Amino acid sequence: MTALRGLWPEMQDTCTSLGLMLSIVLFMGLARVVTRQQLNGPMAHAFVLEFLATFQLCFCTHELQLLSEQEPLHPTWPLMLIYFFSLVHGLTLVGTSSNPCGVMMQMMLGGMSAEMGAIRLLAQLIGALCSRYCMGALWSLGLTKYHVSERSFSCRNPIQVDLPKAVIIEAVCSFIFHSALLHFQEVRTKLRIHLLSALITFLVYAGGSLTGAIFNPTLALSLHFKCFDEAFLQFFIVYWLSPSLGILLMILMFNFFLPWLYDNHTTNKEEKLF
Repeated sequence: MTALRGLWPEMQDTCTSLGLMLSIVLFMGLARVVTRQQLNGPMAHAFVLEFLATFQLCFCTHELQLLSEQEPLHPTWPLMLIYFFSLVHGLTLVGTSSNPCGVMMQMMLGGMSAEMGAIRLLAQLIGALCSRYCMGALWSLGLTKYHVSERSFSCRNPIQVDLPKAVIIEAVCSFIFHSALLHFQEVRTKLRIHLLSALITFLVYAGGSLTGAIFNPTLALSLHFKCFDEAFLQFFIVYWLSPSLGILLMILMFNFFLPWLYDNHTTNKEEKLF
């Protein structure tokens, strides 16, 4: 009984954080409904929805990062939360990417115009920065013992390996995730969301202790804005250039190299037959 009493404050803090995340998901969902009903222009519509999606993703990830730094009730607890909120985002943020790499992939594949891509990128940038400053204001209220405003003004460097390894890790994570995103399009929606959530959880488990396994430039900016200020070049290379490189390699492989290899193999087989 004494042990349970000792755990109760920790459970209260965890429940408060979970309540905040679920509240912002509900609030953003309501805002999306209003947006779809009130806004007609495609550009304004896309901008607001992308802003709300990025705000929700960054807000929840800030709080998840906070929870992951606490002493977990069970070793798998942080991974369970990542999987659960990946499912929540997958179900609620349909039609948005919340990731510049996703926008870049659609533009390079011809699925999105340059104007629409620029609008979405701007919305993501503003949403990421707004979520950071909102979290700073929220943490200053001290709703839990882990909510301290000083977190917003300090750099908690997640890079625990040297620069080349960090670049490879973020590029590989981006390559794997966006390859799955591209090739799971034909899978049933409910199953696809579970598969992508499991993949995100695995990537965070594999690379989280090394670089954070973020593979999302705007999310990295929101989470580690102070670090970008203190070590801009390093963080720009790892969290902006590396995921973009992963996208570029993925498109080159699946749209150019593998089709060329297949055509070349088919041609050689036909020549042998004759």
